[in-house]
Amino acid sequence: MAEYVIETAKGKWGIVVGLEIHCQIISKSKIFSGGSTEFGDEPNVNVSFVDAGMPGMLPTLNKECVHQAVKTGLGLNAKINKYSEFSRKNYFYADMPTDYQITQFRYPIVGEGEITVDLSDGTNKKIGIERMHIEQDAGKSIHDLSPTKSYIDLNRAGVGLMEIVTKPDFRAPEEAGAFLRKLRSIVRYLGTCDGNMDEGSMRCDVNVSVRPFGSSELRSRCEMKNVNSVKFVMQAIENEAKRQIETYENGGTIEQETRQFDPTTGQSKLMRKKEFAHDYRYFPEPDLPPLVLSDEYIAGVQAEMIELPDAKKQRFIETLGLTPYDAMVLCENKEHAEFFEKAAQGHDAKKVANWMMSDFFAMLNKKRLDIAQSPVSAENLGRLVELISKDVISGKIAKDVFEIMSETGENPEKIVEEKGLKQVTDTGAIEAIIDEVIASNPDNVAAYKNGKTNLAGWFVGQAIKMSQGKANPAIVNKLVREKLDK
Repeated sequence: MAEYVIETAKGKWGIVVGLEIHCQIISKSKIFSGGSTEFGDEPNVNVSFVDAGMPGMLPTLNKECVHQAVKTGLGLNAKINKYSEFSRKNYFYADMPTDYQITQFRYPIVGEGEITVDLSDGTNKKIGIERMHIEQDAGKSIHDLSPTKSYIDLNRAGVGLMEIVTKPDFRAPEEAGAFLRKLRSIVRYLGTCDGNMDEGSMRCDVNVSVRPFGSSELRSRCEMKNVNSVKFVMQAIENEAKRQIETYENGGTIEQETRQFDPTTGQSKLMRKKEFAHDYRYFPEPDLPPLVLSDEYIAGVQAEMIELPDAKKQRFIETLGLTPYDAMVLCENKEHAEFFEKAAQGHDAKKVANWMMSDFFAMLNKKRLDIAQSPVSAENLGRLVELISKDVISGKIAKDVFEIMSETGENPEKIVEEKGLKQVTDTGAIEAIIDEVIASNPDNVAAYKNGKTNLAGWFVGQAIKMSQGKANPAIVNKLVREKLDK
């Protein structure tokens, strides 16, 4: 895509962005304790002695969290490190009972990888992954229940997280948005994170810096913490870039700092000056040994891998004849892709895709349903497309049939039969209708013969209307022109 430029009266600027994404690991218990990870429970009911930081309580590594992390690393086309270790990251927050976080610092479980993102102009771009490590989440501070007090909910404390750190490869807000959508799609396909940003199970820290357009220097960056939607990430990048540019052009400097983006105002505010590694006083976690993975273990996880969005998209293009855009839309969501494959089996895949991306998705949105709740099954959608392909019904009638299907869940053949909606292809019956339309409109016939040939479309429309939409449009169009041209 064309390079993203922010132009002011004083010059042109480019942006450099890197992301840190925290993905909550799907597992029934927390990463170092047996505490439940259930979302939405009453405050402080899913808190073990380990989560609460009680003296003498020792962490035990959850093997399912390790398994999910390795699977995610493979999905990111990344190197799986056979040796990794845990460290303590020391800092004080009220929702961190131990005053430290168990994380991975020098030796993460996953090394470098890359993801290819699809951009709106049809191009794609490879985004580098610097590393991915696993760690425990903090609790939640609640400040809006009382004017004088803050409350702490430790249900989330100790929940396993995968922190995915990208390289500073983004040069436009759209690229960051495309990356987050692709990452969310991958982890959902794998079943390692549900990707629900509104519930906090996927959160994004956004690092932004600016530089004169065309320059290769890397200037001081600022970090927007815990941005919780793709839309807000893109807004945060754009607004923070403009803030930094304005500061530079007014003679100021940008210091490395942590900020909070407010989507209601579109602005960010200072939280604290950016900490550096030495501020956290990292040291190896004394209560957990290094994590050592065997080749056999990694190969076992590799054997579980399923077809991921990019591979599925390519297969849909090569074997089913979909356009890159159609394949990208249908493959972003695993359930949508699976529904499409069922619907397209034995039918015209391109027509099925068109129906899914228009009437079918519109119906789900209108009814506010997930695809799993759809009253129209994949098999019935395929049958509807087949009825159109075989000229049993017209495209217009098909929309009426689909409307009934979306209310009743019935198969389209039954609806067509009971409602008498089969398309009329008998040329004799169609000719009789056309003859009646022509005989009833001599003035328009004369106008057609005098050069107003666009009136043929009017005659076609009248004939189809008289047939109650059942006449085959192609046959009607052919016969109307033959009769008018006599």
